[in-house]
Amino acid sequence: MAEDPSFLPKDSFVLKLPKKSSLVLRMVVLLFVMVCAVYICSICLKQIGVSPNYGFLNVEVFERPCPEPNIEPWDIPFVHYPKPKTYNRDECSCHPVRYFAILSMQRSGSGWFETLLNNHTNISSNGEIFSVKDRRANVSTIFETLDKVYNLDWLSSASKNECTSAVGFKWMLNQGLMKHHEEIVEYFKTRGVSAIFLFRKNLLRRMISVLANSYDRDAKLLNGTHKSHTHSAKEAEILAGYKPMINTTLLINELKQIQEMTSKALAYFNTTRHILVYYEDVVKNLTRLDDVQEFLKVPKRKLKSRQVKIHGGSLSQHVQNWEEVQTTLKGTNFENFLLQEYRK
Repeated sequence: MAEDPSFLPKDSFVLKLPKKSSLVLRMVVLLFVMVCAVYICSICLKQIGVSPNYGFLNVEVFERPCPEPNIEPWDIPFVHYPKPKTYNRDECSCHPVRYFAILSMQRSGSGWFETLLNNHTNISSNGEIFSVKDRRANVSTIFETLDKVYNLDWLSSASKNECTSAVGFKWMLNQGLMKHHEEIVEYFKTRGVSAIFLFRKNLLRRMISVLANSYDRDAKLLNGTHKSHTHSAKEAEILAGYKPMINTTLLINELKQIQEMTSKALAYFNTTRHILVYYEDVVKNLTRLDDVQEFLKVPKRKLKSRQVKIHGGSLSQHVQNWEEVQTTLKGTNFENFLLQEYRK
C-alpha cells in the first residue's frame, strides 16, 4: 500500500542550504561595498579637480612670494611688484618698483628734467603721454593709460635693460589733470603714485619760452625742422635769435592766471605723497636732484643731460619790447621777474 503523502514528516519539505552559500553572499556584499566606495571616491576627486593622469606625474609649480622689503610701514603702499602682460620680468620680478608722475607746465624745464631722470639706470620716465588727446578723452581712458604705464607695459625709449626701480611720465596741468583732479588724486592714493611738482619761479621767462616755441612751430628755424629742445650751442643760438613781442596789456593777468593754476594744482594734490621742485633751483645746483632720487628711493647717481638751454642770460636780450615790459611790471608783485638772471 502506497504511503499517503500527507503523513510524511514536515521536515521532509525543508531544504537546508549548504554552509558555503553564506560565504558567497558575504563576498557579493563586500564586492558591492567596494564598487560603491570606488564610485564615491571618483566623484570626490572630480569635485576637487584631480584627474587621473596615467603614466605622468602632474606637478603644479607655485610662484614663490617676494620677500618683504625692509621699509617703514608708511612706505609700504608705494612699493609695487608689477606683472607686465607683454613680457616677463624674470630676475626683476621681485625688484620693487615705485610709481611717479612729473606734474608741470609746458616750457617749465620738464623735458630737460626728464632727460636727467632717464640718465639714471633704474628710472624710466615715458615722456608727455597725455599730449595725445584720445588718451585723456575721459577718466576711463586716463586710467587705462595710467595702468599700462605702471604695469610696465608702456614700451618707449625710456625702457631700461636694468631692473626698473621707478617708472612714470610727465603730465602737463592742462592735459586733463586739473579737469579730473578728484578722480586722479584718488587714483594716486589708491595705487601709491608719488607726484613730483616741477614749476618755474620766473613766469616771465616761461612766457618768453612759450612764445618763441610757438613761433618756431610754424617758422621751423632749424633747417625746416621744429625743435622744442636743442642739443648744441649752435641750435640754441639760432632759436634764441627770435625775440617775441609781449602783449603788455594782457601780461599781468596772464601771469596771475599761471600763478593761480600752479597754486590750485598744489592744493588739489596736497594729500598725495609729493615733492616740489623749482627749475631754477636745479639749474643753479644739480645736487637738488639728490633730493628727487631720495624721494624715489633709488640709488643716488650723478645725472647728466645733453640738452642745451635756449634762452640764457639776461631777459632784456630776448624780448623786442623790453622797456615796455619793464614799465608794466615795475611796482607790481611780478617786478622781481625782471631782476632774475642766471645761466645754465
